Amino acid sequence: MNQPNDAIASWRAAGEARDAAGTIAALSPDVRLVSPITEQFVFRGHQQVRDLLEVALAAIDELTYTDQVRDDRTVALFYEARIGATRLYEAQRLRLDADGLISEITLYVRPLPALTLLMTRLGPDLARRNGQPGLARLIPLAGGMLHSMADTGERKIMPRAAPR
Repeated sequence: MNQPNDAIASWRAAGEARDAAGTIAALSPDVRLVSPITEQFVFRGHQQVRDLLEVALAAIDELTYTDQVRDDRTVALFYEARIGATRLYEAQRLRLDADGLISEITLYVRPLPALTLLMTRLGPDLARRNGQPGLARLIPLAGGMLHSMADTGERKIMPRAAPR
């Protein structure tokens, strides 16, 4: 039986090392990962989660966990990273099973331009892995427009509404 701290420590170390295969040791076989991008799908089981993490960890640089909060079988982790020049902050709610393995992962990403950039980087690879090359070509176009709006709002519009 895995101790909860062992699974969390393994998850953190593998994430910071950008080792998707290494993250799997911390996961229960029936793990669920709730997408930070859309409520339309959930990644289930080792293979689907590994596929996502391979693509995500290849796109994210300088991933560093900064904080951890624990309550019985729920752990909240927070990290900072980059996607190119864009800063990314992620919160992860991890739920542990009776064996101390991670059984559910829910991800929350901010700011919005980091999330939209993540979508344009991950979407095409995930679509190709699912045998959808046409969709892989469409995602950068749709995601690119969304990212452009989010980035313009973040850099040019929202600063004007900042407290004075």
